[in-house]
Amino acid sequence: MVSNTLMRIVAPCWKPSVEGDSSNRGGDASGRADGLLWYKDSGNHVNGEFSMAVIQANNLLEDCSQLESGPMSLLETGPQGTFVGIYDGHGGPEAARFVNQHLFENIKKFTSETHGMSADVINKAFLATEEAFLSLVQQQWQDKPQIASVGSCCLVGIVCSGHLYIANAGDSRAVLGRLDNKEVKAVQLSYEHNASIESVREELQSLHPDDPHIVVLKHKVWRVKGLIQISRSIGDAYLKRAEFNREPLLAKFRLPESFNKPILKAEPTISEQKLDPEDQFLIFASDGLWEHLNNQEAVDIVNNCPRNMVIISPGCCKKTAQSRPS
Repeated sequence: MVSNTLMRIVAPCWKPSVEGDSSNRGGDASGRADGLLWYKDSGNHVNGEFSMAVIQANNLLEDCSQLESGPMSLLETGPQGTFVGIYDGHGGPEAARFVNQHLFENIKKFTSETHGMSADVINKAFLATEEAFLSLVQQQWQDKPQIASVGSCCLVGIVCSGHLYIANAGDSRAVLGRLDNKEVKAVQLSYEHNASIESVREELQSLHPDDPHIVVLKHKVWRVKGLIQISRSIGDAYLKRAEFNREPLLAKFRLPESFNKPILKAEPTISEQKLDPEDQFLIFASDGLWEHLNNQEAVDIVNNCPRNMVIISPGCCKKTAQSRPS
């Protein structure tokens, strides 16, 4: 169960649910809700057990979390596995919900075409989902222009055929708990695409050498074009296609100058590794968790609590998934 200490930490977040609270939180009707906290203590998947939690930070839940277990392709003879998705939306819920509906299906489509899981399959699925969402923005632009400013960070984990794939676009993070000399140590499996990180700023500057304002320090926070902290996402069409950098989009999102190539990217960074008997569990979480806990603290919480522990974080944490691979 959820520990008393963590329940006290998140207690200030609880208040009566608001309209829009019924947004997809993980797709499991057997989970439990208490105000703005939704959680599922324990469940089973092909590769082990899982638990999930969501704490709603805004009046409208902008985020989705997803766990799929079973076929990883459309073919009966295709591989079996487990898919975890953490979609941290901003500007509205549309992008995260769209990713929740389409990314896994695109994974299955490309896995079927290539007859196996791979980093290339995952990359193609991300880009196909991105293109489909940008097409939706184009269709709704005149009647719903604010959709051009909606986006989502996307963190994906796939356990398939004894391999672990981690794909990330945005500032969520995946951490592994690995047994090392009788202690469970934290191993970070992804890195954040956030302008607060020097290497991310350097990447942006190298991609846009003619733009001295590609990253701007604004109110002591580094932001891409002074608008957004992340450098990769699905959505955020106003920073990817110049055609949306105009009215009727709100002035606060419009850049004073046009641009001839996307400012943000949708391509994820992808890692692949073979699962080891010492690998104990995985933690997938949005930035709300990592703002309050470092990697080892999160791993210690999971390791020192019963297996049906749900990780939750203080304040604005939006979603967390903990999985124990077999």
